[in-house]
Amino acid sequence: MPPELSDAELDRVFHALSDTTRRDILSRLGGGEETSISALAARYDMSFAAVQKHIAVLEGAGLVTKHPQGRERIVRGNPERIARTRSVLAQLEELWRIRLSQLDKLFSDHTNQE
Repeated sequence: MPPELSDAELDRVFHALSDTTRRDILSRLGGGEETSISALAARYDMSFAAVQKHIAVLEGAGLVTKHPQGRERIVRGNPERIARTRSVLAQLEELWRIRLSQLDKLFSDHTNQE
């Protein structure tokens, strides 16, 4: 199982994922694929600088990595960070399933006593 994310890391991840454009960028980089920021920017009806800012937020959250290749900046999705985030969500889901199961049992026991 991947190591847990800190609260600050989770905050950055969920902030990054809260924006539609950033989620779309991540889906285009799914599976660790890579592309240039220029190629990404061409797909959006916004300035190159705006796309760069979205990339910076994703990079700050660890969801993408960026490296130079000649005159271009290449962006790659980080599937490992997505896996770590998924692990946290799975733990929360399990916690809530247990709690809901306990509530169902409590209500069922109460109904059966009446």
